[in-house]
Order: sequence, then C-alpha cells, then structure tokens
Amino acid sequence: MWYLSAGGKGLHASARLSTVETVRGPVPAAELGRTLMHEHIFILEPEALQNYGHVWGPSYWDEDARVGEAIEKLRAVKQAGFDTFVDPTAIGLGRDVRRIARVNAEVDLNIVVATGVYAFLELPNFLRYRSTEQIAELFVRELREGIDDTGIKAGFLKCAIEEYGVVGDLPRIIEATALAAVETGAPIMVHTNAPAKTGLLAIEAFAQHGVDLSRVNVAHAGDSNDLGYLRELARSGAILGWDRFNIPHFNPDEKRIETLLVLLEEGYAGQIILSHDAASFLDFFTGDEKFAGEEPDYLWISRKILPRLLEEGVSQADIDTMLVDVPARYFSPRT
Repeated sequence: MWYLSAGGKGLHASARLSTVETVRGPVPAAELGRTLMHEHIFILEPEALQNYGHVWGPSYWDEDARVGEAIEKLRAVKQAGFDTFVDPTAIGLGRDVRRIARVNAEVDLNIVVATGVYAFLELPNFLRYRSTEQIAELFVRELREGIDDTGIKAGFLKCAIEEYGVVGDLPRIIEATALAAVETGAPIMVHTNAPAKTGLLAIEAFAQHGVDLSRVNVAHAGDSNDLGYLRELARSGAILGWDRFNIPHFNPDEKRIETLLVLLEEGYAGQIILSHDAASFLDFFTGDEKFAGEEPDYLWISRKILPRLLEEGVSQADIDTMLVDVPARYFSPRT
C-alpha cells in the first residue's frame, strides 16, 4: 500500500506536490498541518428555520451572534495547535459557504468544504428528477469552478450510507459521487453506520465504480469496537474515521480508545484520522430535551484524548501520522 505504517516517516511525494482547495483558496497539501478531519461549523436547515424558527420562543437563529460564536470557537481551535478544519456539511445539512467564508475571514484556519449529498434514502426534489450524470456534473463544477457564484471550491465529496443500506436513491448518489471522484481525483467521505457495518457496503460500492479506496474516508468507523469489521475496512486501504470523540451515545471514549490502541499496535496509524463531528451550532438540538446534555467541543481531542493516548504509550509519531500525514495524503491524488 502507498500509505505510511504506524509512526510514518514523512509525506508521500503526491502530498508534497498537491494542493487542496480551501475557502480562502488552494493550499499545498504538505502545509495543511494538524487537521481536524470531520467537524461542522453550522448545521442549519433554511426551511426548518423558516417554518419552526419561533416555535420555542424567540428565534433560535441570530446571524451575527451565531457567526460571532463560531469565530470565537474556531480561533480556539487555531490556538490549540490545529491548522486545518474539514467541514463535510453537504447538501441536506444546510451548507452555506458564504456564511463559512464570513467566519473564515476572521480566523486563520484552512477550512475545507464538501460537495455531494447527505441523504439516507432519497435525493432532495431539486436533484431527484435530474439524471445521475447531471448530478455528477454539479459535483464536478463545485470541485473545479466553485459553489454557485462564490468562487469557493469544494475539496472533497460527501455521501452517506446509513443502517438502511444501499436502497432508494442511494445507488444513484453513490454512482454520482464516484463519477465525480474518478473524473476529478477528489477524495470521498462517506457517513456510515457502524452497528450495521455499512462501511463494507461503501467500499464495495465505490470499488465497483473504480474509486481508489485509499482516498475514501469511512466516517464513524470508530463507533465500532468490532475489530473484525475494522480490520476488513483497513485491509481495503480505506481511511477509518475516529471522528466522534465526546459523543458517548455512539461509543464511549473509553471504548473508542481501547479499540484504537489495538489498531495502532497492529500498525494502522497510517489509515486513521481523529476528530469530533462537533459543530458550533446544530439546529436539531433546538427544543429537543434529549440533546440537552450535549456539549460539542472542538478542543476535546487536544485537551483530553491526546494526553490520554500519550499516557497509554502511543508515540508522538503515530499521533502526527493521524493528525498530519493521513489528512495530507487523503487530499493528494496518487502520482
């Protein structure tokens, strides 16, 4: 395989030569630095805001206040030693790159945004009646020319395979995603359901469409403690997302760490990324008591997880591999 084993010794040549599209323009992949590979800034559905904005009292959305909160939180990410923030908020999650650009203008971080569709069963109506090829063309446009008229280019593709499997419109979404990836060389992040082992469905489907699996990030793989499942994903060459730290209802951190330590001992640091799947604001928390105890925190890994990994004997080289080398190679086509 072309990736580094645990305790990697530097970036592959493709990473040294490639550039990554960010909100502020292209950045050499080798200069991404420490990277949070799966975070969101805003999860905000405009249609929900228009129809439910005042159901629980004053509107839950104040543009200036929420943007200000995000700026403060992302400045703290930079101060914690991170240089790049990857935001996979695709269509279906309320993507607004203009709002993200407003935040990024005040924060010295590389922010990488996604194209693609986040849907578990059906395409949104705007896309459903277009051909798969037309949808792929929209993705390619966002990767090569920019999103709408903003000039901001997406840096990767996003899709999802939930517990329902590859059903409904999912075959079309996967095909459109794969077509765009093969055409442009862009990497893919796929949301998966660990208990249902849908990461295996993802790698099988993308392999059938000719996608380089070493450029596929199987998001939420770290929700699983099934080492057989995780090793099978790793053997495909895919990247495993340990990307929900501090979200205990998917998998407590203690179990995440325990499983991660086994894989690191087996030499898989070169195929693992670390992140939180946090957000500065998530609209679906509004008015729902079951989310009252949730406190998304972009700093949890730097404050809690990295010190714990070092205490457990994980080398600084392995940590650097997961936070620096793997993201740089993910965004770098093979040469």
